Amino acid sequence: MKVINIHKRTIHQPKSVIVKILETLSTTNDQIWPYEKWPAMRFKEGLREGAKGGHGPIKYTIEKYEPGKLIQFKFSKPTGLNGIHKLEIFESGDNKTRLVHTIAMNAVGKGLLLWIFIIRSFHNALIEDAFDKVENHFLDEKKITKWNIWVRIWRKILG
Repeated sequence: MKVINIHKRTIHQPKSVIVKILETLSTTNDQIWPYEKWPAMRFKEGLREGAKGGHGPIKYTIEKYEPGKLIQFKFSKPTGLNGIHKLEIFESGDNKTRLVHTIAMNAVGKGLLLWIFIIRSFHNALIEDAFDKVENHFLDEKKITKWNIWVRIWRKILG
């Protein structure tokens, strides 16, 4: 099954400010990844092309890295998720920055079942939590995107 999953968020800050936050991804001072709610993203070799890592049971390799523009990952586990996910950063007018996260993959076999029944809902919640975390650096009233029923059920089941 062909999967295209896109999340977008416009942050009312200049790109240079957002890029500094995104540069902390997968570090001990990570200011984007919602490790408070989800397994932390880790790369032993740091953020560089060819580095292997992931979060929880989802594993991938950094396929492309253009600081301040793009980080693209190629899935390696679980099997059956054949493709990439990427985060792109765009200047979007007067002191606005657009974040775009895209999954483009073919899901087959076990990967297809995992995507449909578990990963899709978890992924959607995780990305919105990450975008909330970035945006909340600049808000007095913090944004919290509500998880859907499937995320809440699966988190109870899986612990």
